Amino acid sequence: MIAANASAIPDDVSAALARCDELVIDAGLSSERVLLLVPRTGLFGVPRYDVLLAAALAIQVWMLRAGLESRDELLAICLFHALGFALEAFKTSSGIRSWSYPDFAYTKVAGVPLFSGFMYAAVGSYITQAWRVLDLRVRHHPPHPMAALVALLIYLNFFTHHRLGDARPYLAAVALGLYARTTVCYRPLDRERRMPLLLGFVLIGFFVWLAENLGTFWGLWRYPNQLGAWSAVHVSKWSAWSLLVIMTFTIVANLKHVKARIHVPES
Repeated sequence: MIAANASAIPDDVSAALARCDELVIDAGLSSERVLLLVPRTGLFGVPRYDVLLAAALAIQVWMLRAGLESRDELLAICLFHALGFALEAFKTSSGIRSWSYPDFAYTKVAGVPLFSGFMYAAVGSYITQAWRVLDLRVRHHPPHPMAALVALLIYLNFFTHHRLGDARPYLAAVALGLYARTTVCYRPLDRERRMPLLLGFVLIGFFVWLAENLGTFWGLWRYPNQLGAWSAVHVSKWSAWSLLVIMTFTIVANLKHVKARIHVPES
């Protein structure tokens, strides 16, 4: 079974990518495309970060009115925004300075532009949209309390690793054991396909890492090693994003209409 799934992965991945355009259409505009459309000087005298916030709010309102997101999904998106903003405020604080936002904005709070929370919310929105568009079903999902505990520890580690050491390798090992048997079934075109859910986490994390490279290249935010000249975001951020995707997936999985399509083996 494992060998069969491994051999099918390239077809599954290519088929899933073939539906990316449909996902982008459902979302109106991808986050990366919006970022590239707004010049660094802003628009009509409005700073860039403020324009991005207005665009993100407009897209969110449009998706809700168009029926592309339910009110429950909107609440989950707001939760992603709050969690992301709290993490941003901590990481950019004077005692940490993991990265910084160099430009001026009227909508900065604690040195963090409010639009930044939407970058985290976009990952959650993508997962909820993929669930609908690709008709996702999850098999052999771990018990929800265990998944929730791991998600909580992943989030807390982003704060505690500055004092207690980075627990990412241990958390990744726990997640590997927890989701080892979990598969996701989806219908990208006319046939149902499946792939290991862990592979999905890694792939989404990789594409978010690529988007982060675009964001830093465009100067939206910068890491300390990018202040003099741009350089690629360190590949270790890929693992960080993959773990954050696990946390995001866990929140989405607790939506009522989503939990109905998740199979949790009985003990």
